[in-house]
Amino acid sequence: MSESVSKQEKTEEVAAEQPASISEKTPETTQDPVRKITKYILAITALIFVWYIIADRHAPWSDQARVQAYVIPIVPQVSGRVTEVLVEQDQVVNAGEVLFRIDPSDYELAVENAEAALELAGQEIGAGMATVVTAQAQLVVAETNVEHVKAQSARVFEMEAKNVLSHSDGDKARAAIKASQAQVVSAKANLDKAKQALGAEGNDNPRIRSAMAQLKKAQLDLSRTVVLAPSIGGITNLQIDAGFFANKGAAAMTFVEGSNAWVQVNLRENNLANLSVGNVVEIALDVDPGTIYQGKITSIGFAVDTSSKGAVGSLATVESKTGWLRDAQRFPVIIAFTDDKTNGKRRLGGQADVQIYTGDNWLVNSLGWAWIRVLSILSYVY
Repeated sequence: MSESVSKQEKTEEVAAEQPASISEKTPETTQDPVRKITKYILAITALIFVWYIIADRHAPWSDQARVQAYVIPIVPQVSGRVTEVLVEQDQVVNAGEVLFRIDPSDYELAVENAEAALELAGQEIGAGMATVVTAQAQLVVAETNVEHVKAQSARVFEMEAKNVLSHSDGDKARAAIKASQAQVVSAKANLDKAKQALGAEGNDNPRIRSAMAQLKKAQLDLSRTVVLAPSIGGITNLQIDAGFFANKGAAAMTFVEGSNAWVQVNLRENNLANLSVGNVVEIALDVDPGTIYQGKITSIGFAVDTSSKGAVGSLATVESKTGWLRDAQRFPVIIAFTDDKTNGKRRLGGQADVQIYTGDNWLVNSLGWAWIRVLSILSYVY
C-alpha cells in the first residue's frame, strides 16, 4: 500500500512539472526555420542587387557575345572546267595551299599565241628599222646631190655671165638646183614617216609594249587556273567537284579566315560609361567550358541603326511600345584575343560570356573574376 501511494505522488509531481516546462518555451526563444532561411535569402539577394548595380558600371558582364571572323568567298578569276578539287567540307587549310584547279588548256594556248605575237612585233620592228635606215641613206644621197648640182650650176652661171652659154642653159641649171632641193625635202619626209611607223626604240615601242601586255595577261590567266588559299583558315559551303564548270566571278566555296578572330559583345548603354579601349576582358567560350581566355577591348561602337523610315512613297513606320521600362539600347564592343590558346577554338558565330574590368577595385573585380568562372563551369550543362 505504501508503494502505490509513493508512485501516485511521483506521477502527480511529474504532471505538475510539465506545464511549467511547456510555459518556458515562448515564441521569443523559438526560431522559425522558414523565417531564418528567408532572412538569408533576402540578405543574399540584396548583396547581389547592390553588386549588380555597381558591376554594371565598373565591371560589366554580358552573355550577348559571339565570335566573329572574316568570311571570304572563293571566286575564280577565270572560267573553265574544274579538273581537281583538293579540299573537303570544313577542312582547315594553310596559306598558299591549292584549293582546286581549272583546265589550263585554253590558257596555255593563249600564252603561246601571245608569245608568237611578241615575236612578230619584234620582226616588224626589225623591218621598220631597216626602212628607217634606207630612208636615212636616201636623204644623204639627196643632200649630196644638191651639193653636186649647186657646184655644176655655179660653173654654168659663170659661163652665162660671160655670154659663153645662153640664158636657156642658166635656166636649166637653176631648175636642176630646185629639183635636187625638192628631193632632199622628199627624203626627209620619207625618213620622218619611217620613224613614225617604227615608233620608240626597244621596249618603249608601242607594238612591243602591246604584245608584252597581252603575253602578261595570258600568263596571269594561266596562273589563275590554280586557286590558292589566301591565308590559314577553314573551308565551308563547298559547292563544286571535278567536272563542274566554274564561272568567272561566281563563288565556288566559302573561306573563313582563321588568323584574325574577335568577339563582338552587344552591351547596354549604361554599361559603356566607364569603358575604354584597352580594358582587360576575360572570355568564356561555350566551345571550351571551364577555360578562361584573355582579351582586351579594341573598339567601342558609337552608332547603331534605329531608323524607321519607310521606302520612298510610303510613310515612316513608328513602333508603339508600352511598359514601365523601355528596352535598353545595345551597342557593339569589339574584343580581341590576347593569347594564342584559342587557336582551333574560334568558331565563327560561337557564343561566349565576357567579363570586363574597367578599374582596380579589388572587390568588384574579385566578384567578377569569380562570376565568369562559375558561368564557364555552368556551360558544361547548357
